[in-house]
Amino acid sequence: MRTVLVTGPGGAGSSTVAAATALAAARAGARALLVTADPPPGLTAPQTPGLTVRTLDAACLFQDRAAELQQRLSTVLELLGASPLDPEEFTELPGSREFALLHALGRTDGHDVLVADLPPVGSAIRLLALPEQLRRYLGRLLPPERQAARALRPMLAQLAGVPMPAEWLYETAARWETELAAVSAVIASAATTVRLVVEPGPRAAAAIRTARTGLALFGHRVESLTANRLLPTGSADPFLAGLSGQQQKYLKALHEEFGADGVPVRELPHLGRDPYGPDELAALGGPELAVEPLPDTPAGEPWSVEDRLAADGHLLWRLPLPGATRETLDLVRRGDEVVVDAGEFRRIMPLPSALRRCTVTGAALRDGVLRVRFAPDPALWPQ
Repeated sequence: MRTVLVTGPGGAGSSTVAAATALAAARAGARALLVTADPPPGLTAPQTPGLTVRTLDAACLFQDRAAELQQRLSTVLELLGASPLDPEEFTELPGSREFALLHALGRTDGHDVLVADLPPVGSAIRLLALPEQLRRYLGRLLPPERQAARALRPMLAQLAGVPMPAEWLYETAARWETELAAVSAVIASAATTVRLVVEPGPRAAAAIRTARTGLALFGHRVESLTANRLLPTGSADPFLAGLSGQQQKYLKALHEEFGADGVPVRELPHLGRDPYGPDELAALGGPELAVEPLPDTPAGEPWSVEDRLAADGHLLWRLPLPGATRETLDLVRRGDEVVVDAGEFRRIMPLPSALRRCTVTGAALRDGVLRVRFAPDPALWPQ
């Protein structure tokens, strides 16, 4: 399945671009699914054969999961003398919309193309990182080997004199792991790409530079940058000409920055208002928003290890981080993992097997690539 994740700085029009992208895929003959919390006005499935618009119902999903958890905890609540909550008492909590979006990413119902309208780019990067982080937490708190010893828990409880985790806890953890793995597979697929949407200007340029670093840190591939709401050039109106000139200056900088990495910049015009209905959405982008097919396989890691043992006595781990600066980067090793801080984003990554038997001897950022040097540990490296 082809998946397009659409995001950008808040107010750049990413929801409109997501809708136009899904529409373009449907009109090209694909079974397209648009997942959004804010469907564009006038876009309905009956008007567009092949297009399904799924509006997130975060409140309903939260209520269902909260009621299920309360049911699981009913025995404990009774022992504590607590009164269960009625279904109408469950109110949506902050963050439930993001969880609803992740839930939708794992349920595509046999569509050919999934277009996800993500929140603003900083929140989107954290959201896409969440399945990996939660799976890591589950693995640490409820490791598989502990779950495998279910038959021994009653005996262990008697020997230890303390109650062991209930069966429902391990069943719930296993179900969460299955759901998170399905979402992670979609995010990590080579057929999943990110479309960044920006309205060229000074604030947008800084936000996009930060976004590129965060997306690269988590291994997401930026397919294209959409420069949205471009004003016409050559206007006789001095005010409009001035605005357009400023916009063109930042647009040129975006072409240079992204073009250097082979990322195309798509240009969409300013219509003077938000598009209404499928025809206006289709006129907005046309071929600029076409969804190209890609292999539906796990994506390869963007990081590589270079063997320099013979020449320099070390291995070199390369981590592409476009837009990063030395001042915003930090790297710490913890056991067989490394913690990488890139500005406002942090990722904990397992080291490749060869590097686990080495020690970190240095790191440098050059041309948007973090290069980390590892020297073999004599106590662990075979002679």
